Amino acid sequence: MKTQRVLVSDEAKEVIEKLKQTHGKLMFHQSGGCCDGSSPMCFSEGELILNETDIWLGNIADCDFYMAKDQFEYWKHTQLTIDITEGRGASFSLEIPLGVRFVVKSRLFSEQETLDLQPVHHA
Repeated sequence: MKTQRVLVSDEAKEVIEKLKQTHGKLMFHQSGGCCDGSSPMCFSEGELILNETDIWLGNIADCDFYMAKDQFEYWKHTQLTIDITEGRGASFSLEIPLGVRFVVKSRLFSEQETLDLQPVHHA
């Protein structure tokens, strides 16, 4: 099994499942700026228009996760875990009205993990 580039905490997965009940199929995107800086943002699938500068990193809780290409250059050596924290963010992400926001926790890949990484592709 390939080393996953993006994971999700159980707590964040619960929030995602709640959001799916209201908004249907979801997607995530992490940009390199704007609004909440580089916070992961959750949208209804197709709400955010992707282009060749977006990279697909994987799937969390049955939601595709994308990152801006320039941001990926900074994060490509790390495994991301999407988690939540209490408090309202200043973004358009769907979880904000619930009084929580998605955050990223990261760790560097080991040498062995780097040899077996899940491939990425352009959106």
